[in-house]
Amino acid sequence: MGWLGHQLIDIIEWTNDPGDTLLWHFPRYENEIKYGAKLIVREGQSAAFVNEGKLADVFGPGTYTLATQNLPILADLKGWKYGFQSPFKADVYFVSTRTINDRKWGTKNPIMMRDAEFGPIRLRAFGTFAAKASDPATVLRQASGATSQFTVEQIEDQLRDLIVARFADSLAAMKLGALDLAGNYDKIARYVAAQIQPDFATFGMQIVNLMVENISLPAEVESAIDKRSSMGVIGNMQAFTQYQTANAIPEAAANPGGLAGSGAGIAMGFAMANQLAGNLNQPPAPPPVPLTAAYYVALDGKQAGPFDVEALRQKVASGQVTRQTLVWKNGMPNWQQASAVGELAGLFSNSPPPLPV
Repeated sequence: MGWLGHQLIDIIEWTNDPGDTLLWHFPRYENEIKYGAKLIVREGQSAAFVNEGKLADVFGPGTYTLATQNLPILADLKGWKYGFQSPFKADVYFVSTRTINDRKWGTKNPIMMRDAEFGPIRLRAFGTFAAKASDPATVLRQASGATSQFTVEQIEDQLRDLIVARFADSLAAMKLGALDLAGNYDKIARYVAAQIQPDFATFGMQIVNLMVENISLPAEVESAIDKRSSMGVIGNMQAFTQYQTANAIPEAAANPGGLAGSGAGIAMGFAMANQLAGNLNQPPAPPPVPLTAAYYVALDGKQAGPFDVEALRQKVASGQVTRQTLVWKNGMPNWQQASAVGELAGLFSNSPPPLPV
Protein backbone atom coordinates (compact mmCIF):
# COMPACT_ATOMS: atom_id res chain seq x y z
CA MET A 1 0.00 0.00 0.00
CA GLY A 2 2.94 2.35 0.65
CA TRP A 3 4.26 1.76 -2.87
CA LEU A 4 0.80 2.30 -4.32
CA GLY A 5 0.40 5.54 -2.39
CA HIS A 6 3.54 6.97 -4.03
CA GLN A 7 2.11 6.13 -7.47
CA LEU A 8 -1.10 8.10 -6.96
CA ILE A 9 -1.23 11.87 -7.52
CA ASP A 10 -3.60 13.64 -5.16
CA ILE A 11 -2.69 17.34 -5.77
CA ILE A 12 -2.28 18.92 -9.21
CA GLU A 13 -0.97 22.49 -9.28
CA TRP A 14 1.56 24.79 -10.96
CA THR A 15 3.59 26.67 -8.39
CA ASN A 16 6.76 27.54 -10.31
CA ASP A 17 5.30 29.86 -12.95
CA PRO A 18 8.12 31.76 -14.72
CA GLY A 19 7.10 34.84 -16.65
CA ASP A 20 8.20 33.56 -20.07
CA THR A 21 6.26 30.24 -19.94
CA LEU A 22 2.95 30.20 -21.80
CA LEU A 23 2.14 26.46 -21.55
CA TRP A 24 3.37 23.90 -18.99
CA HIS A 25 2.72 20.12 -18.92
CA PHE A 26 2.12 18.72 -15.46
CA PRO A 27 4.82 16.01 -14.94
CA ARG A 28 2.81 12.85 -14.35
CA TYR A 29 5.61 10.35 -15.15
CA GLU A 30 3.30 7.34 -15.57
CA ASN A 31 1.71 8.05 -12.20
CA GLU A 32 -2.05 7.81 -12.00
CA ILE A 33 -4.31 10.60 -10.77
CA LYS A 34 -6.20 9.65 -7.66
CA TYR A 35 -9.97 9.76 -7.76
CA GLY A 36 -11.01 12.79 -5.69
CA ALA A 37 -7.61 14.50 -6.18
CA LYS A 38 -7.40 18.26 -5.75
CA LEU A 39 -6.82 20.53 -8.76
CA ILE A 40 -5.55 24.00 -7.78
CA VAL A 41 -5.63 26.65 -10.50
CA ARG A 42 -4.26 30.02 -9.42
CA GLU A 43 -5.12 33.48 -10.75
CA GLY A 44 -3.51 34.02 -14.12
CA GLN A 45 -3.74 30.29 -14.97
CA SER A 46 -6.02 27.82 -16.70
CA ALA A 47 -5.81 24.01 -16.64
CA ALA A 48 -6.80 21.60 -19.39
CA PHE A 49 -7.15 17.79 -19.34
CA VAL A 50 -6.15 15.88 -22.49
CA ASN A 51 -7.00 12.24 -23.07
CA GLU A 52 -5.06 10.42 -25.82
CA GLY A 53 -4.49 13.65 -27.73
CA LYS A 54 -8.09 14.91 -27.40
CA LEU A 55 -8.85 18.06 -25.43
CA ALA A 56 -11.32 17.36 -22.63
CA ASP A 57 -12.19 19.65 -19.72
CA VAL A 58 -10.79 23.16 -19.13
CA PHE A 59 -10.71 24.80 -15.68
CA GLY A 60 -10.31 28.46 -14.70
CA PRO A 61 -8.91 29.78 -11.39
CA GLY A 62 -10.16 27.90 -8.34
CA THR A 63 -9.83 24.63 -6.38
CA TYR A 64 -11.61 21.53 -7.71
CA THR A 65 -12.18 17.96 -6.52
CA LEU A 66 -11.68 15.68 -9.51
CA ALA A 67 -14.75 13.52 -9.80
CA THR A 68 -17.13 12.46 -12.55
CA GLN A 69 -19.30 15.57 -12.19
CA ASN A 70 -16.26 17.86 -12.59
CA LEU A 71 -14.84 15.94 -15.59
CA PRO A 72 -17.90 15.34 -17.81
CA ILE A 73 -16.03 15.39 -21.14
CA LEU A 74 -13.15 13.22 -19.84
CA ALA A 75 -15.65 10.81 -18.32
CA ASP A 76 -17.37 10.51 -21.68
CA LEU A 77 -14.07 9.96 -23.52
CA LYS A 78 -13.05 7.22 -21.11
CA GLY A 79 -16.49 5.61 -21.17
CA TRP A 80 -17.35 6.22 -17.53
CA LYS A 81 -21.04 6.17 -18.11
CA TYR A 82 -21.87 5.24 -14.52
CA GLY A 83 -19.09 7.09 -12.71
CA PHE A 84 -15.74 5.80 -11.53
CA GLN A 85 -13.93 5.26 -8.23
CA SER A 86 -10.48 4.11 -9.44
CA PRO A 87 -7.35 6.11 -10.38
CA PHE A 88 -7.07 7.34 -13.97
CA LYS A 89 -4.46 8.68 -16.37
CA ALA A 90 -4.70 11.97 -18.30
CA ASP A 91 -2.35 14.71 -19.45
CA VAL A 92 -2.80 17.98 -17.59
CA TYR A 93 -1.60 21.26 -19.13
CA PHE A 94 -1.47 24.63 -17.41
CA VAL A 95 -1.79 27.79 -19.55
CA SER A 96 -0.60 31.15 -18.26
CA THR A 97 -3.24 33.84 -18.85
CA ARG A 98 -1.20 36.68 -17.38
CA THR A 99 -0.38 39.70 -19.52
CA ILE A 100 2.98 39.41 -21.25
CA ASN A 101 4.47 42.92 -21.20
CA ASP A 102 7.26 44.77 -22.99
CA ARG A 103 7.61 42.61 -26.10
CA LYS A 104 9.46 44.32 -28.94
CA TRP A 105 8.36 44.65 -32.54
CA GLY A 106 9.92 46.41 -35.50
CA THR A 107 10.26 46.40 -39.27
CA LYS A 108 13.09 44.20 -40.52
CA ASN A 109 12.98 45.89 -43.93
CA PRO A 110 11.74 49.38 -44.87
CA ILE A 111 8.05 49.73 -45.72
CA MET A 112 7.31 51.28 -49.11
CA MET A 113 4.70 54.05 -48.94
CA ARG A 114 3.36 56.57 -51.45
CA ASP A 115 3.31 60.04 -49.91
CA ALA A 116 1.29 62.88 -51.43
CA GLU A 117 4.10 65.41 -50.85
CA PHE A 118 7.31 63.42 -51.29
CA GLY A 119 6.15 60.63 -53.59
CA PRO A 120 7.36 57.03 -52.97
CA ILE A 121 9.27 56.82 -49.68
CA ARG A 122 10.55 54.11 -47.34
CA LEU A 123 9.68 53.98 -43.65
CA ARG A 124 11.00 52.09 -40.65
CA ALA A 125 9.08 51.70 -37.39
CA PHE A 126 9.42 49.99 -34.02
CA GLY A 127 7.66 49.81 -30.68
CA THR A 128 6.39 47.45 -27.98
CA PHE A 129 3.28 45.36 -27.40
CA ALA A 130 1.60 43.40 -24.61
CA ALA A 131 -0.52 40.27 -25.09
CA LYS A 132 -2.07 37.43 -23.11
CA ALA A 133 -3.66 34.04 -23.69
CA SER A 134 -7.42 34.54 -24.00
CA ASP A 135 -8.41 31.05 -25.20
CA PRO A 136 -6.43 28.29 -23.42
CA ALA A 137 -7.89 25.56 -25.65
CA THR A 138 -6.65 27.33 -28.82
CA VAL A 139 -3.23 27.95 -27.25
CA LEU A 140 -3.00 24.24 -26.43
CA ARG A 141 -3.89 23.27 -29.99
CA GLN A 142 -1.33 25.70 -31.44
CA ALA A 143 1.35 24.29 -29.13
CA SER A 144 0.41 20.65 -29.75
CA GLY A 145 3.98 19.83 -30.76
CA ALA A 146 5.41 21.03 -27.46
CA THR A 147 6.58 18.31 -25.07
CA SER A 148 6.52 19.77 -21.59
CA GLN A 149 6.81 23.54 -21.97
CA PHE A 150 5.90 26.21 -24.50
CA THR A 151 7.46 29.65 -24.02
CA VAL A 152 6.53 33.10 -25.24
CA GLU A 153 9.66 33.21 -27.41
CA GLN A 154 8.35 30.28 -29.47
CA ILE A 155 5.33 32.28 -30.62
CA GLU A 156 6.69 35.83 -30.34
CA ASP A 157 8.20 35.90 -33.83
CA GLN A 158 4.85 34.98 -35.40
CA LEU A 159 3.03 37.68 -33.42
CA ARG A 160 5.68 40.25 -34.32
CA ASP A 161 5.42 39.43 -38.04
CA LEU A 162 1.65 39.85 -37.86
CA ILE A 163 2.03 43.30 -36.31
CA VAL A 164 4.49 44.44 -38.99
CA ALA A 165 2.26 43.15 -41.80
CA ARG A 166 -0.84 44.87 -40.44
CA PHE A 167 1.17 48.03 -39.67
CA ALA A 168 2.02 48.47 -43.36
CA ASP A 169 -1.61 47.89 -44.37
CA SER A 170 -2.84 50.33 -41.74
CA LEU A 171 -0.55 53.15 -42.85
CA ALA A 172 -1.82 52.76 -46.41
CA ALA A 173 -5.45 52.75 -45.23
CA MET A 174 -5.08 55.77 -42.93
CA LYS A 175 -3.50 57.88 -45.72
CA LEU A 176 -1.41 60.00 -43.37
CA GLY A 177 1.35 62.15 -44.81
CA ALA A 178 4.94 61.42 -43.81
CA LEU A 179 5.18 64.71 -41.91
CA ASP A 180 1.95 63.93 -40.01
CA LEU A 181 2.99 60.51 -38.70
CA ALA A 182 4.88 61.77 -35.63
CA GLY A 183 1.77 63.51 -34.27
CA ASN A 184 -0.46 60.47 -34.70
CA TYR A 185 1.46 57.62 -33.00
CA ASP A 186 -1.38 56.88 -30.56
CA LYS A 187 -4.00 56.94 -33.32
CA ILE A 188 -1.91 54.62 -35.48
CA ALA A 189 -1.32 52.22 -32.57
CA ARG A 190 -5.04 51.96 -31.78
CA TYR A 191 -5.89 51.39 -35.43
CA VAL A 192 -3.24 48.67 -35.84
CA ALA A 193 -4.32 46.95 -32.59
CA ALA A 194 -7.90 46.74 -33.85
CA GLN A 195 -6.75 45.30 -37.17
CA ILE A 196 -4.41 42.76 -35.57
CA GLN A 197 -6.85 41.32 -33.01
CA PRO A 198 -8.46 38.72 -35.35
CA ASP A 199 -4.99 37.46 -36.30
CA PHE A 200 -3.97 37.09 -32.65
CA ALA A 201 -7.20 35.23 -31.93
CA THR A 202 -6.14 32.41 -34.26
CA PHE A 203 -3.35 31.68 -31.78
CA GLY A 204 -5.65 31.98 -28.75
CA MET A 205 -4.00 35.31 -27.88
CA GLN A 206 -5.36 38.78 -27.23
CA ILE A 207 -3.40 41.98 -27.82
CA VAL A 208 -3.65 44.11 -24.67
CA ASN A 209 -1.61 47.13 -25.70
CA LEU A 210 0.39 48.30 -28.70
CA MET A 211 2.77 51.24 -28.76
CA VAL A 212 4.49 52.95 -31.69
CA GLU A 213 7.72 54.45 -30.40
CA ASN A 214 9.21 55.74 -33.65
CA ILE A 215 8.56 55.99 -37.39
CA SER A 216 11.59 57.19 -39.31
CA LEU A 217 12.52 58.03 -42.89
CA PRO A 218 15.84 57.06 -44.52
CA ALA A 219 18.76 59.26 -43.47
CA GLU A 220 19.13 60.85 -46.90
CA VAL A 221 15.44 61.79 -47.01
CA GLU A 222 15.60 63.31 -43.53
CA SER A 223 18.68 65.30 -44.62
CA ALA A 224 16.79 66.63 -47.65
CA ILE A 225 13.87 67.66 -45.43
CA ASP A 226 16.28 69.46 -43.08
CA LYS A 227 17.75 71.38 -46.01
CA ARG A 228 14.29 72.27 -47.23
CA SER A 229 13.38 73.55 -43.78
CA SER A 230 16.58 75.60 -43.66
CA MET A 231 15.71 77.23 -46.97
CA GLY A 232 12.33 78.20 -45.56
CA VAL A 233 13.93 79.74 -42.46
CA ILE A 234 16.42 81.76 -44.57
CA GLY A 235 13.62 83.36 -46.56
CA ASN A 236 15.14 85.88 -49.03
CA MET A 237 18.06 83.98 -50.57
CA GLN A 238 19.50 87.05 -52.34
CA ALA A 239 19.65 89.06 -49.12
CA PHE A 240 21.17 86.07 -47.31
CA THR A 241 23.88 85.73 -50.01
CA GLN A 242 24.77 89.41 -49.73
CA TYR A 243 25.01 89.11 -45.97
CA GLN A 244 27.27 86.07 -46.21
CA THR A 245 29.50 87.81 -48.77
CA ALA A 246 29.87 90.89 -46.57
CA ASN A 247 30.89 88.73 -43.59
CA ALA A 248 33.38 86.72 -45.65
CA ILE A 249 35.44 89.75 -46.76
CA PRO A 250 36.78 90.80 -43.31
CA GLU A 251 37.25 87.18 -42.25
CA ALA A 252 39.39 86.47 -45.31
CA ALA A 253 41.41 89.67 -44.83
CA ALA A 254 42.07 88.83 -41.17
CA ASN A 255 43.69 85.49 -42.07
CA PRO A 256 47.20 86.14 -43.55
CA GLY A 257 47.66 82.50 -44.50
CA GLY A 258 44.26 82.20 -46.08
CA LEU A 259 42.82 83.36 -49.35
CA ALA A 260 43.54 87.05 -48.61
CA GLY A 261 47.27 86.27 -48.30
CA SER A 262 47.61 85.03 -51.86
CA GLY A 263 46.97 86.57 -55.24
CA ALA A 264 43.99 84.36 -55.77
CA GLY A 265 42.64 85.38 -52.42
CA ILE A 266 43.05 89.09 -53.22
CA ALA A 267 41.36 88.66 -56.57
CA MET A 268 38.53 86.78 -54.97
CA GLY A 269 38.22 89.46 -52.32
CA PHE A 270 37.96 92.18 -54.99
CA ALA A 271 35.44 90.13 -56.90
CA MET A 272 33.37 89.67 -53.79
CA ALA A 273 33.59 93.38 -53.02
CA ASN A 274 32.59 94.33 -56.55
CA GLN A 275 29.67 91.94 -56.41
CA LEU A 276 28.55 93.45 -53.12
CA ALA A 277 28.96 97.02 -54.43
CA GLY A 278 27.04 96.17 -57.57
CA ASN A 279 24.20 94.70 -55.57
CA LEU A 280 24.14 97.70 -53.21
CA ASN A 281 24.27 100.31 -56.03
CA GLN A 282 21.69 98.58 -58.17
CA PRO A 283 18.63 100.89 -58.51
CA PRO A 284 15.47 99.60 -56.89
CA ALA A 285 13.03 97.79 -59.11
CA PRO A 286 10.00 99.85 -60.18
CA PRO A 287 6.71 99.15 -58.49
CA PRO A 288 4.21 96.95 -60.30
CA VAL A 289 1.99 98.54 -62.91
CA PRO A 290 -1.23 99.66 -61.22
CA LEU A 291 -4.37 97.90 -62.29
CA THR A 292 -6.94 100.13 -64.04
CA ALA A 293 -10.50 100.23 -62.86
CA ALA A 294 -13.07 98.31 -64.89
CA TYR A 295 -16.57 99.78 -65.29
CA TYR A 296 -19.83 98.20 -66.35
CA VAL A 297 -21.99 100.44 -68.57
CA ALA A 298 -25.76 100.50 -69.19
CA LEU A 299 -26.14 100.65 -73.00
CA ASP A 300 -29.56 100.39 -74.59
CA GLY A 301 -31.02 99.08 -71.35
CA LYS A 302 -28.48 96.28 -71.11
CA GLN A 303 -25.31 95.78 -69.06
CA ALA A 304 -22.10 95.91 -71.06
CA GLY A 305 -18.44 95.65 -70.11
CA PRO A 306 -16.40 95.77 -68.13
CA PHE A 307 -14.41 98.57 -69.85
CA ASP A 308 -11.29 100.34 -68.66
CA VAL A 309 -11.05 104.15 -68.69
CA GLU A 310 -9.35 104.26 -72.11
CA ALA A 311 -12.13 102.18 -73.67
CA LEU A 312 -14.74 104.49 -72.13
CA ARG A 313 -12.89 107.50 -73.57
CA GLN A 314 -13.37 106.06 -77.04
CA LYS A 315 -17.05 105.40 -76.38
CA VAL A 316 -17.50 108.98 -75.16
CA ALA A 317 -15.88 110.25 -78.36
CA SER A 318 -18.20 108.08 -80.47
CA GLY A 319 -21.25 109.23 -78.54
CA GLN A 320 -22.11 105.79 -77.15
CA VAL A 321 -21.48 106.99 -73.59
CA THR A 322 -22.85 110.34 -72.43
CA ARG A 323 -22.85 112.22 -69.16
CA GLN A 324 -26.16 110.60 -68.18
CA THR A 325 -25.02 107.04 -68.98
CA LEU A 326 -25.17 104.86 -65.86
CA VAL A 327 -21.90 103.17 -64.83
CA TRP A 328 -20.82 100.86 -61.97
CA LYS A 329 -17.60 99.23 -60.72
CA ASN A 330 -16.64 97.00 -57.82
CA GLY A 331 -16.89 98.99 -54.59
CA MET A 332 -19.65 101.40 -55.71
CA PRO A 333 -22.92 101.01 -53.77
CA ASN A 334 -25.19 101.83 -56.76
CA TRP A 335 -25.20 102.72 -60.44
CA GLN A 336 -24.34 106.40 -61.04
CA GLN A 337 -24.23 108.77 -63.98
CA ALA A 338 -20.82 108.79 -65.61
CA SER A 339 -20.35 112.53 -65.09
CA ALA A 340 -20.85 112.05 -61.31
CA VAL A 341 -17.90 109.64 -61.05
CA GLY A 342 -14.76 111.63 -60.36
CA GLU A 343 -12.50 109.31 -62.34
CA LEU A 344 -14.74 109.61 -65.43
CA ALA A 345 -15.76 113.27 -65.16
CA GLY A 346 -12.69 114.40 -67.13
CA LEU A 347 -13.80 112.36 -70.13
CA PHE A 348 -16.61 114.88 -70.75
CA SER A 349 -14.57 118.11 -70.48
CA ASN A 350 -14.48 118.58 -74.26
CA SER A 351 -18.12 117.67 -74.87
CA PRO A 352 -20.98 120.17 -74.38
CA PRO A 353 -23.49 119.64 -71.61
CA PRO A 354 -27.00 118.56 -72.57
CA LEU A 355 -29.38 121.16 -73.89
CA PRO A 356 -31.67 122.70 -71.28
CA VAL A 357 -35.21 121.44 -71.33
